[in-house]
Order: sequence, then structure tokens, then C-alpha cells
Amino acid sequence: MSIVIGQSHRKKPAAPPPVSDINVTPLVDVMLVMLIIFMVITPMLSKGITVELVQTKNPIAMQAADKEDAILISVTRDGKVYLGTDQFNDLPSLGTKVKDQLTNRVDKTVYLKSDSRARYERVVEVLDNLRAFQVDQIGLLTEQVKEGDAMAAPGA
Repeated sequence: MSIVIGQSHRKKPAAPPPVSDINVTPLVDVMLVMLIIFMVITPMLSKGITVELVQTKNPIAMQAADKEDAILISVTRDGKVYLGTDQFNDLPSLGTKVKDQLTNRVDKTVYLKSDSRARYERVVEVLDNLRAFQVDQIGLLTEQVKEGDAMAAPGA
């Protein structure tokens, strides 16, 4: 009887056939993480206080209002006035703060956004106060009327 050392009489198992399906699980995981990140970051991108803007049919685009250093004043529904995210109860102090921010700027435009349900009297008070501090370039921010709302507007 002869014994051969180092040789095996077993056959190697056959390799499994290649998988032709795409594994989408990692892709779905990455997309869900990105979705969550965007959902968290998006509210932080809006500058200032959120108000429901007045809707107009022919608004003028003011891209400069979206800039990081734009001076943005908001009037809320209940008449509160904000410069960025800082609330001002005293309008003269708002005027001095805006005037200070405009001192060394090339673009001296101040943007005013008002809630559509805010009292007109309050908006005029803010405008009048800004004019008292020689702020002459004021942009009023509005929103484009949506197509679905355009049909309902004439009947209202």
C-alpha cells in the first residue's frame, strides 16, 4: 500500500455563480441619510423670521435680498418687528441699528418683508422710521401668485 503525502483526493467545491443583480441597499441608506440632513438644514437656510408674504402677479426679483449680508427687516402678523432674528420693540433703536449697518456699504438697500395679514399701519410706521434715518433705498419683498391661487383670486 502506498501513501502519498501532500496530495488530496478531494475536489474543490465549485464557486458560486456571479450575481448579476444590483445591490441597492447601500444606495438607499445613503439617500435616506442625505434626506435627513437636508430636512434638518433647510429651515436654517431661511434668513430672518418666517412670514407669509403678500402675493403679487408681477413681482420684481430681488436676488440681493438672499445674500448673506443683506439687511432684512420683517413685520410679523402680530406687529412685531425684527432685524434679522433680533426683535425690536423700539422703532428708533431699529433705525439707528440699520443706519449703523449701512455706513460702509456700497449697496444701501434695506429689504422689508411683511406678513400679508400684518396691519398696514405698522408697516408704514417701520417705513417712516427708516426714512427718518435717511434710509431711502427700501425693497418690499413679495411672492409670485401661484397658478392655483390665480383662479381663486378674482372671486374673493
